[in-house]
Amino acid sequence: MEEKKIISRGIPSKDIFYLPRHDSNEIRQFQDANETPTRNIWTYEEILNFVFPKRYRQKYYEIATAFMKELLEKTCMEGREIAEFVRKNKFSKATFYNRVLLRLKRIGMIKVERMISEENGRKKRPMRVSISKTFGNYLMKIADSWLVIVDEAREKRNRT
Repeated sequence: MEEKKIISRGIPSKDIFYLPRHDSNEIRQFQDANETPTRNIWTYEEILNFVFPKRYRQKYYEIATAFMKELLEKTCMEGREIAEFVRKNKFSKATFYNRVLLRLKRIGMIKVERMISEENGRKKRPMRVSISKTFGNYLMKIADSWLVIVDEAREKRNRT
């Protein structure tokens, strides 16, 4: 007997990236009237708003900004340090590990590594989390590709 598949009603929330209107007061100006990028740099809190929009996921945003603040200071954290961070801040372990940490890993803002070791005949898999450039490289590839497409289209129009 064939199993029926439920048709999705949209993009699953775990895969959504929040992009407010480019002229929204929710984000700082990033280009001038001639579409030239401004020289200001967004903070990690502003960037995390695209991943965990304050407007819709306030608690996830709070947890993510607190964690990234600590991780950016250290650049790398071991599992016991992360557990202490969660305990110290009284965050839900399930929310932190299953929602926030997992999402930061999926989109490439952090790298999670497991080192397998054996101690007294028992296997251990301690976790190590570090900051990653993958997220930025991913978005730059999209952005650079779009800029090339627009420039080529404008150049083609101007030649004709």
